[in-house]
Amino acid sequence: MADASDPLVVFMPSGKRGRVPAGTSVLSAARRLGVDLDSVCGGRGICSRCQVQPGTGSFPKLGLTVAPDALSKFNAVEQRYDDKRGLKAGRRLGCQACVQGDVVLDVPPESQVHRQVVRKAASGRSIVMDPATRLHFVTVEEPDMDAPSGDLERFRAALAEQWDLTGLGMPLPLLRRLQPVLRAGKWQVTAAINHDAGQVTALWPGLREEAPLGLAIDLGSTTIAAHLCDLGTGEVRASGGVMNPQIRFGEDLMSRVSYSMMNPDGAAEMNAAVRDALNALAVEMAAEAGVATEDVVEAVIVCNPVMHHLLLGVDPVELGQAPFALATSDALRLDAAELGLAALSPGASAYILPCIAGHVGADAAAVALSEAPDQAEAMTLVVDVGTNAEILLGNKERLLACSSPTGPAFEGAQISSGQRAAAGAIERVEIDPETKEPRFRVIGSDLWSDDPAFDAVPTGICGSGIIEAVAEMRLAGILDPSGLIGSAAQVGTERCTAEGRTNAYLLWEGDDRRITVTQNDIRAIQLAKSALYAGARLLMDEAGVDTVDRVILAGAFGAHISPRHAMVLGMIPDADLAHVTSAGNAAGHGARMALCSRASRTHIEGLVRRIEKIETAVAPRFQEHFVAANAIPHATDPFPHLGPLPVVGFNTSGEGRVRRRRR
Repeated sequence: MADASDPLVVFMPSGKRGRVPAGTSVLSAARRLGVDLDSVCGGRGICSRCQVQPGTGSFPKLGLTVAPDALSKFNAVEQRYDDKRGLKAGRRLGCQACVQGDVVLDVPPESQVHRQVVRKAASGRSIVMDPATRLHFVTVEEPDMDAPSGDLERFRAALAEQWDLTGLGMPLPLLRRLQPVLRAGKWQVTAAINHDAGQVTALWPGLREEAPLGLAIDLGSTTIAAHLCDLGTGEVRASGGVMNPQIRFGEDLMSRVSYSMMNPDGAAEMNAAVRDALNALAVEMAAEAGVATEDVVEAVIVCNPVMHHLLLGVDPVELGQAPFALATSDALRLDAAELGLAALSPGASAYILPCIAGHVGADAAAVALSEAPDQAEAMTLVVDVGTNAEILLGNKERLLACSSPTGPAFEGAQISSGQRAAAGAIERVEIDPETKEPRFRVIGSDLWSDDPAFDAVPTGICGSGIIEAVAEMRLAGILDPSGLIGSAAQVGTERCTAEGRTNAYLLWEGDDRRITVTQNDIRAIQLAKSALYAGARLLMDEAGVDTVDRVILAGAFGAHISPRHAMVLGMIPDADLAHVTSAGNAAGHGARMALCSRASRTHIEGLVRRIEKIETAVAPRFQEHFVAANAIPHATDPFPHLGPLPVVGFNTSGEGRVRRRRR
């Protein structure tokens, strides 16, 4: 036990300090004082994770002076490491350098277990690295005929003795690899341990310094997005996405529930389809990052309740009828093999975030984790725009949640010229209010279509493109508040063409393709945006507020639409446009946070129990709000931040009048 005559050790930047007996290694002192100093090899001087930078001279603010001999001399182990791999000038290995006198030690970011990873997005929120899976290097006793025991038992004994880790499980597929790995490593092995699940998830012969990898997966109804992350630094090594193959069974969630009800093997078919897609995506991203899929030792998955059940192989029939009962709403810790994720490490683990309610899933929980409305002072509306929109409203005092069945129109489906957001898709639209002439941008080109150098050939229009097109049509007086497209005579442009008893607006025409916005397209967007707005309005009623302070558009789709166009369309309530921001794929970022931080898992598991759930399917006022929201932007709710919109009215019996305004 240290006394007042022992050397004083101060670790920076944490500022933690304490006295330790002379001769104590820096790594031991850090552990004794609860300092964040990493180590994979357990103090053998071969992983270099425990590097520190000692200071010398006077530190008046800390009240001590550091002598040149405050640490033991550079030893042979450090010299060997420096010769082979190199140490930065002045750096020491914490497991080899011993405290001899009062000393100030800086722990650089790369030596900290809980290093911060700053999120490069509007909120600037960071992840404090504390992954569930960490590496541990052990030396295992060789088998002895005089003291017979299994390799697994001696491996566990080594973990207990060298790392104080006990009671760890090992999945059967990994047990099958234990013996060849031990012998290939000459009884030295690096194990990936998932401390959340309490089991070994991967094994490598000898010392492995490279951190293992994890997958953060946002399993959406229409698209599947994933990030391949370094579990040491939090760096995203690769990102990818694919269309959800379950679309062939139904574009919206209730269609898939119906398919399961009407087909005895329906749930199993959809389960197999999504598992195949996840494995293919894992293989694709590993190839992009130049790593082996077996180095992926953990997956964190977020999804809505129907996708949650179909991934687990649970028939979603109960989610198709009141009271919309979940099989489980708790967070799940599983072997990845149980989910059919065969492309990952044979012992990989999987964590699925908790669901909030029968129609508000783990994806909404991930959005809450990412955007943290529960920590805000301002009344915050978070809308995760997708086939099934999840909506959160509240602040640090109270948080409410609901979902709205918007359907796939916002993602380009059910639109006459719609397509997914891929090269060639129109993603931005502007329409001149005087000439009614459009200009646009397509994915894959930085030029607008009216640029002389523009040579891209549009292939369709994606979700953000159709939103902007409809909003611009309203701003240009081509579309009236009820959603009717005017005729060529009513609007004053030949781009408005008759299609039966309705009209369409021509965006672009090529040799063999026309891209138009039809009356049916407008109706599909109206239905989607009405469901979205009605859900938000329902939460505002419950919270007792008429306005919100902030609006956050989440989702990969939400990242690509302008706040003004969303408000013109009436997707969101009126708010100061300066306070309407995009959060990108917030559900995916929430999954990444849970992958990289155990504290995030603890937080969200507690938060979902405090969120108040509003069920739109049985709420009396939902239909009332839905009908009023069919108008563009709204039949009754004011939108003062938009200013006046063109006063137009089109019908089939006469010519509409257009009062133009300056944009």
